[in-house]
Amino acid sequence: MTLPAEIAARIADAAGARPVAAAPLGGGCVGDVRRVELSDGRRLVAKLGGAGSGLGLEGFMLRYLAAESPLPVPAVIHADDRLLLMEYLNGGGRLDDAAQAHAADLVAALHAVTGPAFGFPRDTVIGGLAQPNPEAARWLEFFRDQRLLHMGREAAGAGRLPGRVMHRIDKLAGRLAEWIDEPAAPALIHGDMWTGNVLCHAGRVTGFIDPAIYYADPEIELTFSTLFGTFGDAFFQRYGEHHPLRPGFFEVRRDLYNLYPLLVHVRLFGGSYVASVEQTLGRFGC
Repeated sequence: MTLPAEIAARIADAAGARPVAAAPLGGGCVGDVRRVELSDGRRLVAKLGGAGSGLGLEGFMLRYLAAESPLPVPAVIHADDRLLLMEYLNGGGRLDDAAQAHAADLVAALHAVTGPAFGFPRDTVIGGLAQPNPEAARWLEFFRDQRLLHMGREAAGAGRLPGRVMHRIDKLAGRLAEWIDEPAAPALIHGDMWTGNVLCHAGRVTGFIDPAIYYADPEIELTFSTLFGTFGDAFFQRYGEHHPLRPGFFEVRRDLYNLYPLLVHVRLFGGSYVASVEQTLGRFGC
């Protein structure tokens, strides 16, 4: 696969070596992603986009994680909305028990990084969707307004969430204090912790990609990791050695917090995710 001449020239300028080969990589929701071989033998990942693609913001988030946390992420060489150029990390391995235990050590260290408020100094993105982060002193209000209600309204406005379901979400939002208590401090989270964003090799995690960062209750990160079976017992046993889980996480708050990633998927894809949202709402009597 060849690169457009303009992109090849930009890569050569940013990396200090010309690209000699390129092959497609899976890239999730944003960008045309290629593994690029350089004339000096290095391998890089190039994401190609256009105005409004969010690639520049993705580069910012990776750099923030690299600077402010111990989480391993690919080094960013160049970042704007047309080209995100970063280090290539070995992946393709299984998230076996050894890799999950290693991931737990890394994620627990990330969650030990705290900030002065919930949210973030700037808005971020998740799956290519805007993720507003106005800073707030209390987690309950932030989760209610900037996660649950925001994404519900986005999905309803896109015609993918029926009005009757949005009404039920509004009802639940008014009752969140029944189930959510305030965490000890706002913790830095990766924000999109599913299997495709955790790179593994030989029983170790080599890096985390495609972040959607902000400061949050770390339980919302743990929750997302269970939605599609990313992490299991090996992860949670080790994570709990670093940060014991508060009572009620698995029994109550996991389902409640998973409404946010479910609504992200409703906004992106609709379909069966609506039924999953309704099932959770029913569990909470809404």
